[in-house]
Amino acid sequence: MNTFDLQKPTSIEGAAALLPTSSDSRQAVLLAGGQDLLGELKDGLVEPERVVNLKGVAGLDAMNWEADGSLTLGALVTLQSLAEEPRVLEEMAVLAEAAQQVGSPQIRSVGTVGGNLNQRPRCWYYRNADSVCLKKGGTHCFAQLGENKYNAILGGGPTYIVHPSDLAPALVALGASAVLVSPRGRRTVLLSEYYLLPADDGITRETIREPDEVLASVHVPVQRQGMRSTYIKFRERGSYDWALSSVALCLWMSDGMTTGARLVLGGVAPTPWRCESSELLLVGHAVDEQTIRRVVDEALRQAEPLSDNAYKVPLTKGLVTRALQTLAS
Repeated sequence: MNTFDLQKPTSIEGAAALLPTSSDSRQAVLLAGGQDLLGELKDGLVEPERVVNLKGVAGLDAMNWEADGSLTLGALVTLQSLAEEPRVLEEMAVLAEAAQQVGSPQIRSVGTVGGNLNQRPRCWYYRNADSVCLKKGGTHCFAQLGENKYNAILGGGPTYIVHPSDLAPALVALGASAVLVSPRGRRTVLLSEYYLLPADDGITRETIREPDEVLASVHVPVQRQGMRSTYIKFRERGSYDWALSSVALCLWMSDGMTTGARLVLGGVAPTPWRCESSELLLVGHAVDEQTIRRVVDEALRQAEPLSDNAYKVPLTKGLVTRALQTLAS
C-alpha cells in the first residue's frame, strides 16, 4: 500500500471538490465504510494520492421517512441499521432482507449503503494485481475463456463481471433513485439507469457516476398499497459470501391476481438485471404453476453461459420460482 493524503471534508460539496475531473483513480478515491476500498488498497489495485473520508460529512448517516411515506437513505447509513429498521421490515421487506444477507454482522455494522452500491467487481482476474484484464486497461477479458464459474450469464461482453451488490437489485425493484453531488450541482438518476453494461461504456467503470461526483443519498419512493416483496440469495458459503445468484421480487396482488410486478436478478449480470418481459407475463394472472413456469423461462431466455457457469441458469430459475411461490402463498 502506498502512502496517501487523507482528507476529511465536512460537507458533501467539499468532498466533491476534492475529487479529480478525470477517471484517474491515482488522484483520489472516496472512503465510506471502507470494506471494499481497503481491500483494493492492500491488494495494490488502486494507489491514490488522496483518500477522501466521508465520515465527517454531517447527515450522510441519516435515514429519514418523508411526509409522503417515501424513504431517504444517506450514503453512510449502515447495512445493519437498515436491516433492523422496523418500518423497512414492514413496508419494504425486500430491502431489509437484502441488507440482512450482506456479509457478516461485523461487516454490516460498518458497511454502508453507498459503499455497497458502488462496489467494484469481485472477478478474480480483476482482483489480481498482476492480471491486466480488460477492465484494467488490458486487451482481453480473461474470464471469457478462463476461470468463469462466478461470472455473468446475462448482459456480458466484452467483459463478464457480475455486480456484487445485494442492495442494488432490491432498490431497483423498489424504483429507487440516487442523488449525485458534484461541483456542478446535484442530479438525480434512477438506480435502474445508474449501472452500465460493459457494451454501454461500462468496460472500465460500472456506473454513470462521474469521477468528481459523490453519491449523497438514495431515495425510495412510497410504494402503492398491496405490495409483497422478498429477496432470496444463494451463496457458495452458508456463513457469508457474495451471491452466485439472487432475486429481488415485488408483487402487487388483488383477489388472487397480479396487478403489478418488478423482478430483478443479482449475481448473474454486470448490472442488477431487471426482467421486464417476465413482469408483463405476471400482470393479470394468478401466480400458479403454469404462470411461474412461463415467467422463469422468460427471465433466463437470453442467458448465454460461459464454460463453467451454466449451473446459474437452473439455479436462478429455482430462486425465481421460490420467490414467486413465497409471495403468492
